[in-house]
Amino acid sequence: MQERPEERLVDKSCARFAEELAGRSPVPGGGGAAAYVGALAAALCSMAGAFTLGKRRYAAVELDVRRMVEQAGEVRRRLLELVDEDARGFLPLSRAYALPKDDPERPQAIQDATRLACEAPLAMMGQACRAIDLLEEMGEKGSALLVADVGTGAHLARAALESASLNVFVNAAALEDRACARELEARCDDMLAAYVPRAEALARSVTDRVRGRG
Repeated sequence: MQERPEERLVDKSCARFAEELAGRSPVPGGGGAAAYVGALAAALCSMAGAFTLGKRRYAAVELDVRRMVEQAGEVRRRLLELVDEDARGFLPLSRAYALPKDDPERPQAIQDATRLACEAPLAMMGQACRAIDLLEEMGEKGSALLVADVGTGAHLARAALESASLNVFVNAAALEDRACARELEARCDDMLAAYVPRAEALARSVTDRVRGRG
């Protein structure tokens, strides 16, 4: 009998994913949650665009909105892939720590697996930045009726960005190669410095609009 492939985390129901996240298992964990939240941010951008397309009032930006919807879909799909990539990235680390402590290959195996575990959350951060770019533009050009969804997306994208950074920082702290660790941390710091204020500003602007203060 042919063995069935293991079910992807993102193919589970929302309730099942949350249940597994709550359980005593290392995956899914914070990285997977960050990627999923980022995917929701991108989905809200697509939603705002979907309700804008075809409206006469927004005919002048129709092509821009179509592009944003397409790009937001790419971001969403990539972040969903990263939910499972993050889980797979943890396995080598788990195996490395499980090696006997007197195994001479154990220290290097741990270091190699730790560097590998940084890749998925770094990729999440890049996609969260793309989501913020798109949400900003959608906030300017999309339907005013969906502005609260754009603002919600901004909050979620910021949460995904900052949450993913924690998963890089915690692994970088365990690296003996401090030059590599500093390079990873610098990449995170650059994205955080550039995009957290932008996400905050977008969310604040949306709040002011919906409360009649802007």
